[in-house]
Amino acid sequence: MADDYVRRTAITRLEVSDEQRTLLEDTISEWKRGCQIATDMAWGKCNAKSGVQPLAYETVREETDLGSQHAILATHQSAQAITGCIERQSKGKKVSKPTFTAPTVKYDTRTMTLFDDETVSLSTTQSRVRCELALPDADDGYQRQYLDSDAWSVTESTLTARDGNYFLHIGFRRHKNDTERNTAEDGTVLGVDLGIENLAVTSTAYFFSGRELTHNLREFEKVRAGLQQTGTRSAHRTLEQSSGRELRYIRDVLHRASNAIIAEALRYECDVIAFENLTHIRDRTGASWGHKWAFRTLYEQVEYKAEAVGVSVNQVGSAYTSKRCAECGFTADENRPTRNDFQCQKCESEANADYNAAKNIGMRYVRRGQQSSRRTGNSQLALKSGTVTPSGGFTAHPDWFEAEFMDKPRPQRARQRE
Repeated sequence: MADDYVRRTAITRLEVSDEQRTLLEDTISEWKRGCQIATDMAWGKCNAKSGVQPLAYETVREETDLGSQHAILATHQSAQAITGCIERQSKGKKVSKPTFTAPTVKYDTRTMTLFDDETVSLSTTQSRVRCELALPDADDGYQRQYLDSDAWSVTESTLTARDGNYFLHIGFRRHKNDTERNTAEDGTVLGVDLGIENLAVTSTAYFFSGRELTHNLREFEKVRAGLQQTGTRSAHRTLEQSSGRELRYIRDVLHRASNAIIAEALRYECDVIAFENLTHIRDRTGASWGHKWAFRTLYEQVEYKAEAVGVSVNQVGSAYTSKRCAECGFTADENRPTRNDFQCQKCESEANADYNAAKNIGMRYVRRGQQSSRRTGNSQLALKSGTVTPSGGFTAHPDWFEAEFMDKPRPQRARQRE
């Protein structure tokens, strides 16, 4: 069962020759065509993999240069895209037939092979190419914990082209252990909201600003657009150097943000970190492609860092988390007069909009735990001042709690834990 696995993604740049680059470019182009052909045929008729594949497979094979397995994967990608449209439509959103423009292509264990010498073999429209993984020099690079472990196995992965470089998002999975299978939905939950103005805000009122990241992403886009328009060989080299600096900068920001979220979870003794579902976060926030990638990468960083300290990470539905009052539950568009402000039209409570959303996200996970047959009744949301249950039960933190984390003298008393 898919739910019985822990899943991770390790992103690695590939070293490619000019010949390999041409083959990968052709494969991405044919992949997009294959996905579009399958979608054109299935739109309005079916959306399950078991329906799209027999309907479109032969046509995809005939009209593209994709191999048989990539043709199958293209029909599956089409099914996934159509299903996403149907789900959005069920929530009252306008949808149109998907179009495939992203420079990506899916790989599975039949079309991709990882080798112990840190190379990968990828199927293309013609022959396989074997590329070197541009891994960090340090042995403790985060990718190595998956590549060097027998516990993790490779699963579906994605190749992405960006600014002349190729990045392989390698999917890994391992079976959950007994503790992970039985993670109590009754523990303390930290809610986290992701956004543009604030990259991350927690239900404990920790704010990680996103202004600098947003400004620099925009500046990077301007520089990239200018260099791409120039088109000279020198501009191309500068573009590659700029992209490398951009990637290092963003990863540093996300590293600091993920560390801060983990620290907040540990500080408030949380068992679970809850994020909103990231599938449609770009629509909700108006985020750029760069922001969407940053959100996904931040989530993955928090996920693997949380695992190391025994905290689980989950996603919950994002519907109305930005418009629902975390205090009284009243939901209305008018509650969100501006991007940053939340003003409940019913109970008149006011809060930062991202902070209000973070509490809603965390409480949504708490309520989901309440509905579980395994629930024992102790689920609670972590706040700056204490913990709260869905029924309104509130437990304040001890008087010395803030002092403990502000390097002030702590009262001499034994800390009791339930």
